[in-house]
Formats: sequence, C-alpha cells, structure tokens
Amino acid sequence: MKMNGARALLECLKNEGVEILFLYPGGVILKLADEIFLENFPYILPGHEQGAVHAADGYARASGKVGVVIATSGPGAANLVTGIATANIDSIPLVCITGQVANPAIGKDSFQEVDVCGITAPITKHNYLVKDVNELPRVVKEAFFIARTGRPGPVAIDIAADVFNAEIDFEYPDEINLRGYNGKNPVTESDVDEVVKAVEACERPLIFCGGGVTSSDTSDDLRKILARLGCPSTSTLMGLGCIDADTDGFLGFAGMHGSYGANMAIQACDLLLCIGMRFSDRVTGRVVDFAPNAKIVHFELDPAEMNKNVQVDLKVLGDLRESLPLFKNKLDESLTNFAEKFSAWKNQAVAKGWEHPFSWQDEQDLIKPGALITKISSICDENTIAVTDVGQHQMWAAQFFKARKPRQFLTSGGLGTMGFGLPAAMGAKLACPDKNVVLFTGDGSIMMNIQELATIADNNIDIKIVIVHNFILGMVGQWQRLFYNHHYSASELKYKRDFVKIAQAMGVRGYRLTKAEELDDDLVEILFSKGAAVIDVYVPEEENVLPMVPGGRPLNQMVLGKE
Repeated sequence: MKMNGARALLECLKNEGVEILFLYPGGVILKLADEIFLENFPYILPGHEQGAVHAADGYARASGKVGVVIATSGPGAANLVTGIATANIDSIPLVCITGQVANPAIGKDSFQEVDVCGITAPITKHNYLVKDVNELPRVVKEAFFIARTGRPGPVAIDIAADVFNAEIDFEYPDEINLRGYNGKNPVTESDVDEVVKAVEACERPLIFCGGGVTSSDTSDDLRKILARLGCPSTSTLMGLGCIDADTDGFLGFAGMHGSYGANMAIQACDLLLCIGMRFSDRVTGRVVDFAPNAKIVHFELDPAEMNKNVQVDLKVLGDLRESLPLFKNKLDESLTNFAEKFSAWKNQAVAKGWEHPFSWQDEQDLIKPGALITKISSICDENTIAVTDVGQHQMWAAQFFKARKPRQFLTSGGLGTMGFGLPAAMGAKLACPDKNVVLFTGDGSIMMNIQELATIADNNIDIKIVIVHNFILGMVGQWQRLFYNHHYSASELKYKRDFVKIAQAMGVRGYRLTKAEELDDDLVEILFSKGAAVIDVYVPEEENVLPMVPGGRPLNQMVLGKE
C-alpha cells in the first residue's frame, strides 16, 4: 500500500499494539502530527517533553508494555534525555521517536539540529537514525523487539524530516534478523542444580529480589519458591511489591534507608539468593563488608551485571522466566523439609527487625510523614498504584506504604530523578484506568514538572497528588543536618508559592492539611473523591528518614535514632 512516511510510522505503531502516544510537536514532525490528526491516533500533549517521556515511562512501568514518546528535533529531543536515562538505568522499555532536520541539512549545524544518536548512545539500549523511508518499518520492528526483550530498556529512533513526506510501498515485516541478538537468554540447568545443593547445605538463607522480577513478570514464581523454602526475604527499592509486604518473614526493603531487620539479615545469613538485582551501592553499603558470612547466589539476565559490583559464588545466568520455574521444580524434588529447617532462622530475623522497626514519634498535633503514608496505605487496597518522586518522601513511602503486588510501587530507583513522579503517575493512570493512583511527592520535586497539573486537568486524569511539604529539599537538608552542621545552603524552600492555588489555577482541586486530626477527618474523603486533587500536607522540616546507613559504611552500621 502506498503512503507517506508519517502514515507508515503510525501503521508500524499500530502493528506493535501501541495504544497511546505521549507527544510534543514541532516543526520537523508537523507531517507526523497531521497524520496523527487524520488517523485520530490517541495521544497526550504534555506541558514539556520531559513530562512526556516520564509519562511514557510510568505507562510502561504500570502496564509492562512499551511506552512511546515523540518529540521534535533539537531542544525537543534534548529535553527527553533525563527521562531516557531514568528509564535506562531502571530497565524500562521505551521507544523514543524524535524528528531530525532533513537529510540535506544534517551535519551542518542547522536550525534545531542535535546529534540524537550521539547524545543518547550511552543511555539507550540501542538507537537509530533513519534517513531512508524504506528503512522505517524494519527499524521500528527492531526497536520494539530490542526494547521489550532481554533486559528491557529504551530505544531511540531519530527520523529525518523528509522521511515523513517521502512515499513508501508499505509492508510491515513479519520477522527480524539482528546479527548477534535474538532476545533469548537460555539457562544452564547445572547452574540451578548447584544452587539447590547450596540451599540444602545452608542454615540461614535469605531471598533478596530486585526489579528484574517485576520486568520478567516472575513474581508468582518467586512467591512459590519462597513458600517452599519458608525463609526470610527482602527486596531492593525496585523490587517492592514482588513479595507481598504482609508475607510472613518479609523484612522490608534493604539498603541505605532500608529496614534494620533486612540489613541485619543480609549481614547474618549464610546463603544470599539474589534474584534480578544489580547490587547498587545504595543496597550494598561498603561492598567489602556486604553479606560477609554468606555464599552469594546471583540469578541474572544480563552478563554485564555478573560480578560487576559484588563478587558472587554461584551464578545462574539467563531469563528468570526459565530459571525460577526450574529452581522451583528442583526444590520440590528435594527431600529436605526446608520450612522446618529454616523456621528458627526466619523467626530470629523477624524478631531482629522488630528491635528497630520503621516508626515515628508523635509530636503535638503535627503530621508526621510516617503517619501520613501509613494512613494512606491502610485505606488503599491492591487496586492502588503508589508513585513517588525522589527524596525523603520517596524513602518514607518505601518504608510505610505496603506494596502487595508487582507494578504497585513505581519510583525512579537508579537515577533518582526529581520531577519523575507527577508525569509518571499520569502515565500509570492512563495505562491502568481501573486502578487508583496516588503520587507521593515533595515541595521540591513537584516544582520540577508542575506544568503537568494542567495536562492532568485537561485530560481528566484522576490521580491524587500528596505533597509532603517540609519547606526544604528534604534529603539534601537531612545530609546538611547530619554531616554539615545544619548549614542549609541552597536547600531551604521558604518561598511564597501556594500549591493549593497553583493547583486550582491549573484546573485541579487543591487541599491543605496541617494538623494530625485532619488525617482522619479529611484525608479519606479526598482520596476517594472523583477527579484529580492536590493534597498539600505540612510536615516538620527537620524530620529525618531513619534508619540510615551513612555513605561508605557497612549495612550493620546504621543510624537508628537521634544519635
């Protein structure tokens, strides 16, 4: 069928099952925008390209599908960079389509020309520059395949402006042939056998799961393994929800602001079963002291992650969708009564955690962040998706919000991107319209992409935005209190902005809570009301996120209270 390149691109997206685009137009993609109009292809127009890419990211995290963002050349493409890097480090599948100047203008410092492939090469799984319309179907097919297979990640497609107008006899390929990459990651069965032997020989095993379990949709397999072993478990920040927070023996997430119980169990266990995680520095603390008594096992898809940060004793390289069911079946064949064998150790690990649980100290009628998030968690069910920005509120949300399912807790883990939360929550709601979406953000983070309040209002996107408002860049201020003698340099937010009025000006209802009693009187009603709402909650400025492992310390050297 004859058509122009712009129409061909939309046909490619339809073939890949794309349901919605996050789009900010510009000069070189006006032909594409026109075809989107003619085709009535669903899209969201955000207030900024960074909002668009974070929204596509949130859509992908919530749904497991590939998110698609489109921007124009030059500044439009450059504005995607932070969002692409955010998705890349957290292994989120995106296809990021940008317009480029026309072929004759490429390489001449033309108006709104940037080298998209050069800029994005370090932060994408792969990228393309399309200069010939006949290459477009193949490139799009490959891009989606690369984005969603193996370790997921973002792929960038930069398309010259004249490609959109060029004519093509369109046919979408049925197959692809990528030299050196087929998306398959087989598991060596003997590696799994060695792990089973290690489990049978150990006394104090601990399961430690990460975001790879979410990406591979293997939470059910993990839970079956955990039920078979009956041992304690923990997760990374990105792994929250893969194990139900109410599971017997689940110790909460581990790491710098993780639970005392999880960190102590890591240091005390004799077998650490690490599944789909990359041993981030925020998880390990001082690496040489990480899990000093344990034989470390690593179930991992990406060979680049093996022994990159932590030297492991046993590795199972390959797709978790193959390795975890195999591991479960082999455990079932064992004659060992694991639950009985590990019962005392699990009880010991849980009891250790209760020595210093996540908590807060009530103070007059002030609203404490832990109380706020605990209240919200208690009235939310499995049908709620919690999204966070980055900072103190993110850690409080991880500590006090009980995630019971994968894809229920969405956060920027590896890059720690302030401004991620609001557009990501928007994308999550569009991906899962039947779910409730609650965003936890801060008075610093919300300002990064606050323009998306207007997008939410214009498109009737029903999310609840909880601003944990402490008048300071919370995590920066905490470090300045603890390590820089309360020198609040460039961190205090003593401004005159009024988030309730800003919300109302953009078409979103706004509320302010300042007293603890309002958590019972007003919060429930607002959360269950129809339509988007901003809830500006005042909390004490000098409230710290504790416990905390100071930088460069091992996991068992935690700051627990006011010491």
